[in-house]
Amino acid sequence: MSLHQTIRTPRPLCAITLIDRRMGCPHRVNGAALTAASRGPALAALDLPAGGSARIQDSGIRPLPGTPLI
Repeated sequence: MSLHQTIRTPRPLCAITLIDRRMGCPHRVNGAALTAASRGPALAALDLPAGGSARIQDSGIRPLPGTPLI
């Protein structure tokens, strides 16, 4: 293996939910929790609260069970 090749580790599909820190509950849009799915949850969590304040919003990340690893 050369130095330019990398070994890719399998990444599970994760659910990223926007959390309102004031109430400790998921942020809701028309009654549904604002949730995104991603195999790169750290980057998705940084992008999710782009329209709001980081002081009052947080991201909850959890792996989705039964999803294939890629």
